[in-house]
Amino acid sequence: MGFSISKNMNFRLKDNFVDKYKNVTPPFGFNGLGELTYMRTYSRLKSDGTNEKWHETIRRVVEGTYSIQKRHIFKYDLGWDKNKAHRSAEEMYDRMFNMKFLPPGRGLWAMGTDIIEEKKLFQALNNCSFVSTENLDKDLAKPFTFMMDMSMTGVGVGFDVRGAGKLKISGPDPKGIFTWPIPDTREGWVKSLEILLLSYFKGTSFPCFEYKEIRKEGELIKGFGGKSAGPEPLRKLHGQIKHLLDKHIGQTLSQTDITDIMNMIGVCVVAGNVRRSAQIVFGSPESEEYLKLKDYEWNEEKGTYTGSNIHRSAFAWSSNNSVFANIGMDYKRTASQTARNGEPGYAWLENMQHYGRLKDEFNGSDIRAMGANPCMEQTLESYEMCCLVETFPSKHKDLSDFKRTLKFAYLYAKTVTLGKTNWIETNRVQLRNRRIGTSVSGMAQFISDKGIETTRQWLNEGYSTLKYYDNVYSEWFAIPKSIKLSSVKPSGTVSLLPGVTPGMHYPEANYYIRRIRIANNSDLIPFIEKAGYKMEPDVNDIEHTLVVEVPVEVEGIRTVNEVSMWEQLELAAFLQEYWADNQVSCTVTFKPEEADQIEHALNYFQYRLKGISFLPKTESGKYAQMPYEEITKDKYDELSKNIKKLKFKNTSEESESERFCDGQSCIL
Repeated sequence: MGFSISKNMNFRLKDNFVDKYKNVTPPFGFNGLGELTYMRTYSRLKSDGTNEKWHETIRRVVEGTYSIQKRHIFKYDLGWDKNKAHRSAEEMYDRMFNMKFLPPGRGLWAMGTDIIEEKKLFQALNNCSFVSTENLDKDLAKPFTFMMDMSMTGVGVGFDVRGAGKLKISGPDPKGIFTWPIPDTREGWVKSLEILLLSYFKGTSFPCFEYKEIRKEGELIKGFGGKSAGPEPLRKLHGQIKHLLDKHIGQTLSQTDITDIMNMIGVCVVAGNVRRSAQIVFGSPESEEYLKLKDYEWNEEKGTYTGSNIHRSAFAWSSNNSVFANIGMDYKRTASQTARNGEPGYAWLENMQHYGRLKDEFNGSDIRAMGANPCMEQTLESYEMCCLVETFPSKHKDLSDFKRTLKFAYLYAKTVTLGKTNWIETNRVQLRNRRIGTSVSGMAQFISDKGIETTRQWLNEGYSTLKYYDNVYSEWFAIPKSIKLSSVKPSGTVSLLPGVTPGMHYPEANYYIRRIRIANNSDLIPFIEKAGYKMEPDVNDIEHTLVVEVPVEVEGIRTVNEVSMWEQLELAAFLQEYWADNQVSCTVTFKPEEADQIEHALNYFQYRLKGISFLPKTESGKYAQMPYEEITKDKYDELSKNIKKLKFKNTSEESESERFCDGQSCIL
């Protein structure tokens, strides 16, 4: 008799335990920004039509996590201890409620909902993935459909251009045309892409798509929330791909073609109401064509500047472009390009494949790794996904407290690996690797408070603690130990909740305005107005979006203006040595006078990093409504004195989850 999930397989915390937290004020940070971010982004609608409170969100997440564990243990008859499970779940609840650690934004939003419980879309709990085009001559449309499917469930996707020159564009059968009505589902959109691409790659009949089943613009989307953008984004994608491939019939798919199709897919998904997506593309630093991908006047066929590809700017913006750097290479050419606009970024695949933490011995355990995720904190094989979880060392009283938190942070991420996806290739690599990414955030604050030696001790002992619990729980689940366990994610909105600096990065200023965007018909607006926050229309979307300004204070920490490019690189290397066996996501902000030092920095740090990206320092106020704007203490005091405590009551609005690894550098 096959195993089936019944209602008694759902784990539920005791009501009298959760009731103790109902009237406890959650430790939201940053002058109301944390609570506002939670309500906008993670508070789901309950069955009574009102929004969750923090204690209810944490209950949903913890119950969802332990339900997955319980089903796995019962499925394989491994022995479920009810009392032990409740003690464990209650401690996870308390540490999550008090923001000593948090799941990724995707987990806060999706765990314990019908997306997981009924639809079984376990990929929605994962932040990131990677797909290689190396076998494009055999995989055909698969890397592209993987990109679209993962992006539509909010997973950030990395890809490469290794498949260039391997797949001939034969063109559709000139005698065969058939009509195909596109179903109004994620699967229907993805299938339409597959049918179109295969008609060009295999010479099959050309599809004449019907879009009438796709819901109209403005209609509600169940499950992932938001409103439909109608069929136009998909219709535009089909037209763009047809136009691109028609020009190259009889040729092989080039690096530019691969990247353009992936970028077109990304723009379609963003326009189709998954409003944030993420892509990164990896190529060779020796390829002239690849390095010119964002130079829109470059004609890759003729090798001349003609202006013929200006139209590519409409979609080529949608990926971060990076190179697979080789140890010992000449960085002069790429460094000069990086100095101009921050791209390309750099990934040292040799280091990713052969090492965990860079203080540990060469092991080669990750030799099948082929790339990384969009924020570059996870080493990944092709078709692999990963779940990230975030800990906040500065929120702990001592090392023992932090190590205890690591048990539950690890357990959350490991539990996510028990789920399966609708991709055979992904399931195979997930089952084998069980890769997770336990991250640390607020490191600038922690180092400023505790000093670098205490930081080293906490990280080093913390990593040993993760290894210990991986032995314990992998044996309990009867699954392989995780190939890698730790990383430093860039963070974003999750770190706003407890009020800590994101990942390893230093704050923009000690006093600044942090702007976040919200729909102008949001139920939250009256409460924001009553609390005294300034709001104004978004200059880029006046009709639909408002910008909320929150004054933020981060005292006692040096700002990014006070930290050199070299010190940022050194901190990334330090974390790569003592904590991250995957990678450290680090975007180094460099000042104009440091631009000519990038080549030298890459030469020195190529042995101590797995990936790095750069960003020119942007002058505060250069663009309208920038996410961060530095202000003086007097200005902060002036703005803060008019702000009252937020009091959200009986709101009724579905939140819009962060759709991927939630770092600012990943947001499109």
